[in-house]
Amino acid sequence: MLDRCEGQVTANSITGAVDNAILCNDNFGVIVSSNIIRGSGNGGIRIWQSVKRHDGSVVADNTIEDTDARAGGTGENGNAINVFRAANVIVRNNVIRRAAFSAIRGNAAANIQIIGNNCALLKETALYSEFDFEGAVIANNIVDTAENGISVTNFNNGGRLATVHGNLIRNIAVQRPSTASEDAGIGIGIEAEAAVTGNVVENAAQIGIRAGWGPYLRNVTVSGNVIRDAPIGIAASVAPKAGDAIISGNMIAGAQLGAVVAMEWAKVVSGDLTKDGAARYPQLRIDNNRTR
Repeated sequence: MLDRCEGQVTANSITGAVDNAILCNDNFGVIVSSNIIRGSGNGGIRIWQSVKRHDGSVVADNTIEDTDARAGGTGENGNAINVFRAANVIVRNNVIRRAAFSAIRGNAAANIQIIGNNCALLKETALYSEFDFEGAVIANNIVDTAENGISVTNFNNGGRLATVHGNLIRNIAVQRPSTASEDAGIGIGIEAEAAVTGNVVENAAQIGIRAGWGPYLRNVTVSGNVIRDAPIGIAASVAPKAGDAIISGNMIAGAQLGAVVAMEWAKVVSGDLTKDGAARYPQLRIDNNRTR
């Protein structure tokens, strides 16, 4: 544990920590790098602040495997890397396998960068930016097998402002029997002030890319992505009070229920909007998408 520290935690091997392998609390620009962590009880690496403020830590080049959630909960435990209230943290080039919840989870973490990580076999959302944050860059990651791929969410609690770019996501389906059907099988989910560009999503059990949930959609673009073998390629919320989205220039193959559809919460309320019916939803701009 590092509390109110500066410095580096580098080249350690930590196996079987009952709670956390490395816990950093109220620190200033700590570098946590090149560690091997296996079999942690509740968390691999945690970068926490007691209140929301600048942290500036870098978590890089670690290998983290088999992270459990022995203390239970709905996501506070079971994450290989967890950033909580700490702003301006960079999480890059880590190799993460088998976690009870997420590979990387940012909670109230402003200006987080999640870049170039290789993540596999996650029981919940692989890469998460949630609750009361402004600013997230999630780019050039690989996710193979998770309940959801990437989620940038909780606009209802101030979560907004993100780019999701150049990620490769595949094999996304329910991993926990208790999960509600609408909460799993989504490659990428975003809500407000977000650009989703140049990603590849293959084999998502429900939706390739979901823009908005209920009224929580505002100022979103989804462009230049490749989506293959998801029942719904791209879903855009048209629930009351939902905002605007541009869906343009995507390649969508094997979407049996529609390449682009409108949804009100978990209910599909349109046919394939790349073929007809887009004029019914002036808040959506849908053009130049290619479907097969």
